[in-house]
Parts: sequence; C-alpha cells; structure tokens
Amino acid sequence: MNANTRPLRLLLSEIRKSVKREKIKDFQPVRFILSQYRRFQLSEAQYCLAANEMSALAHSYTVYLNSQRKYRSLVKSYHGTGERSVQNMADLVGFKLPTDKK
Repeated sequence: MNANTRPLRLLLSEIRKSVKREKIKDFQPVRFILSQYRRFQLSEAQYCLAANEMSALAHSYTVYLNSQRKYRSLVKSYHGTGERSVQNMADLVGFKLPTDKK
C-alpha cells in the first residue's frame, strides 16, 4: 500500500464507522476529501509545496473521528440511566464492595 493512501483509507474507515450508511461514496464529505486528494496528488509528488500535507491532514481527521466515536461510547455507558444503586455503581467502575459478616 502506498504511504499516501494509508491515511486516506484509515480516514474513510473512520467515516464509515461514524456514519450509519450503506455506501459512503455519495456522502458529501467523502467526495470532498477524495477531490482534495486528487487535487493535491501532483503537488505533493512533484512540487513538494507542503510535503505530506494531505497525509497529515487525513491523520488528524482520523484521530478526531476516532476520539469522537470513543467519547460517544463512554457517554452512552456512563450517562443517562438515572439514579443507580451503590452496587451497580461499584460494578460499573470495577470495584468490589465488602460483604457484611454478621
């Protein structure tokens, strides 16, 4: 795999995970990203105006989308269930409550 296409593939993979669509080919942000990659393909290879600029930008977007997906997962697991019992909260954070020996 070409070093310049790996960040693009990772970015498209993250977009596919964050957007619940069958095909992302017609999704406007994907079309824009692909057009920018095609536009700067020659300048990155021949003119070296900004070496690896598109790869760095794709990597930044990938990290951002990955972080957003993980954040939503954390919010979903820790928020919005209302009042919880002490036992449920201890189980959620991984603690084990002591047992009463009477």
